[in-house]
Amino acid sequence: MGTINLGIQIVPKSRKIDSYELVDRAIAVIAASGVKYEVNPFETVMEGPEEHLLAIAKKAQEAVVEAGAEEVLVYYRMHIRPGQDVRMEDKTNPHR
Repeated sequence: MGTINLGIQIVPKSRKIDSYELVDRAIAVIAASGVKYEVNPFETVMEGPEEHLLAIAKKAQEAVVEAGAEEVLVYYRMHIRPGQDVRMEDKTNPHR
């Protein structure tokens, strides 16, 4: 399969740790992965091969748990076109 977009929203819950601090841990994992990504107010969108992005997403949610989240809600959205790559700029450039 080619390039897809995977949007991930990680919503950590903790009574002791600020949720933004926990979300920053997940974003750091994504940033360190080397894939193309954009952070938006509600989610982070990555671009690349599906299996690779899913592995990164799993590491990101694990980082939040390891950082002390008591509970984590994770929402995924994927845009897949069989036989065609999906690129973020194809969707966003017309609006910039």
